[in-house]
Amino acid sequence: MSQVHNEQTKLLATGLNNVSVACIVIGVVTPISAMSFGVASAPPLSFRAGAFAVIWLMAGGCLHWCARHALRRLKP
Repeated sequence: MSQVHNEQTKLLATGLNNVSVACIVIGVVTPISAMSFGVASAPPLSFRAGAFAVIWLMAGGCLHWCARHALRRLKP
């Protein structure tokens, strides 16, 4: 039974980490890339854009922390 539990826990952690990466890509990497390439619809560099990026970065970090926390439930 512990092998099934461990695999399900690893699957949960992997899913949370994937969502974490998606949050960081959506909120941080994409706007910075759009600004650097001069995309017309890119957000202008402002406090609001920075706050947006920080919020998404924190959301990604929180989800990553949750994934790491889930892995602590692995059984020997």
